Amino acid sequence: MVNAARRLVSASLTTQILIALALGSVFGLVLNYLDITALNITLVQGVLSMLGQMFLNALQMLVVPLVVFSLLCGVVGIGDVKLLGRVGGLTFVTYLATTALAVTTALIFASLIGPGTGFESMYLAGDGVSVANPQTTWEILANIIPRNPINALANGEMLQIIFYVMVVGIAVLMMGNRARAFVEGCEFMNELAMKIVKIVMAFAPIGVFSLIAKTFAMEGFGLFGPVIGYLTTISLTLVFHLCVTLMALLYFTTGLSPRMFLRKMRSAQVFAFSTSSSNATIPASMQCVTQRIGVDRSVASFGIPLGATINMDGTAIMHGVATVFLANAYGIDLGLSGYLTIISISVLASIGTAGVPGVGIVMLAMVLNQLGMPLEGIGIILAVDRILDMMRTVVNVTGDAVVTTIVGQRVGKLDKAVFDDPDAGVLGSTDLTIDHAAEQEFAKLTHPHPQS
Repeated sequence: MVNAARRLVSASLTTQILIALALGSVFGLVLNYLDITALNITLVQGVLSMLGQMFLNALQMLVVPLVVFSLLCGVVGIGDVKLLGRVGGLTFVTYLATTALAVTTALIFASLIGPGTGFESMYLAGDGVSVANPQTTWEILANIIPRNPINALANGEMLQIIFYVMVVGIAVLMMGNRARAFVEGCEFMNELAMKIVKIVMAFAPIGVFSLIAKTFAMEGFGLFGPVIGYLTTISLTLVFHLCVTLMALLYFTTGLSPRMFLRKMRSAQVFAFSTSSSNATIPASMQCVTQRIGVDRSVASFGIPLGATINMDGTAIMHGVATVFLANAYGIDLGLSGYLTIISISVLASIGTAGVPGVGIVMLAMVLNQLGMPLEGIGIILAVDRILDMMRTVVNVTGDAVVTTIVGQRVGKLDKAVFDDPDAGVLGSTDLTIDHAAEQEFAKLTHPHPQS
């Protein structure tokens, strides 16, 4: 038992997280089966909820400073405004293309499987979701420019933050050598942010265990029965898009091994599954893409935060399948125009969708409103959305990494030797060891020896 515990502690972080994921699932299902009120209040809604929320808060704490300083260093590191425009344009267009592919695939699968056909109307009763003044496409685009950058930073408005930081980075490039001190300060803060990431990641197994155990304790498997067709369609589409569409795109554009890519993205995918948040997974994605896959930080620090904000492949798949599911349930014929409307709205809505848990439901309500469909059916979607939200986020995060890798390879910013090395950037128990050489240098700076 002691030896097993030692092996667990010395295992890589990815292995620890996977073990925590499995143990949390089993523990949660046991709690759901026992269904003891006092135990649920104390353990599920108390301890597990507290630990899970603390971990999510810690991840969210990292996002803004990590995005700001890594993106600043990335923009400056590219070194050429023209190359920056090429990287940004290629990244943006590829993200929109993968989202369009995702929702198109979802509509094809949904049309073939036909979820919701013959669905009993009693299951469609629910409170529904209302949308108060949804933003138009033009408002979303206009609001990318922040009125108050400080307010955008405080509220975590990712599109506004990315826009402002890019403007600052371009201005720094234009200033040349005069901005050297500022750049060095940003590089230091970026390195400091990455050290904080490692500290938080050390507690990831506890956070993952708590989040998964709480989810399974509250949801169980009983609610999956009435909507098995909907669940099956979304699950198949998500798996197909991740394993076929995205991996084919990666292979045919870069020649890189999809199997090696998925192996190196495993820890970020586990994070995405447990947190259901693309934003919260940014630190893990950055580590995988830069240290494991070998994309230069100048490209990754631009592509990953942007992807967490505008690349919503998994959410677009949910929009497509859910819309067809509800249309079949209500006996509504969408037709070709309806399908084209779903594709266009899902792609445009992804630009303004925050990478946080549950936001896909709100965006789905916007899609249904645009199609003139009743919102009451969202009640049944809500009942099973938590597990699907976790799966969708895995696809979202993987899509971010695929596009960033493609762009990195296309602009010559990918280290093939790092990608081909199975052990490159593996995170283990030594992540929190102190850099003693750096500690000595810091001691010299803060406690200089008196002059003789």
